[in-house]
Amino acid sequence: MQLNTLILPVLLALPLAGCGLVYKVDIPQGNYIEEKQVAQLRQGMTKEQVQFLLGNPMSLDGFNNDRWVYMYYFQPGRGDKEQKQLILEFVNDGLGTVSGDFPLPEAFYQGI
Repeated sequence: MQLNTLILPVLLALPLAGCGLVYKVDIPQGNYIEEKQVAQLRQGMTKEQVQFLLGNPMSLDGFNNDRWVYMYYFQPGRGDKEQKQLILEFVNDGLGTVSGDFPLPEAFYQGI
């Protein structure tokens, strides 16, 4: 009888002890862009040059082909979510403005 009183609590506690050991997968989505890539952007760059530097945009505006949106979303298995956005506006087939979560490079207005 004493063996049953010891085994039952241990068996009931085992599933609860394993809950903290479950592996949760990291989920990255979108375009991962580093600040060093954004630092290479210059006003007047062509769409081809920007695409070579940053890759394909995540979203193109259906009504305005001159607005490119790069988005990155990262949900770690444990911890806080990370979301970054970079919006590029082209004027006359050249890069005009940059906005979003990345700082504008100091050399941006120096042109290419």
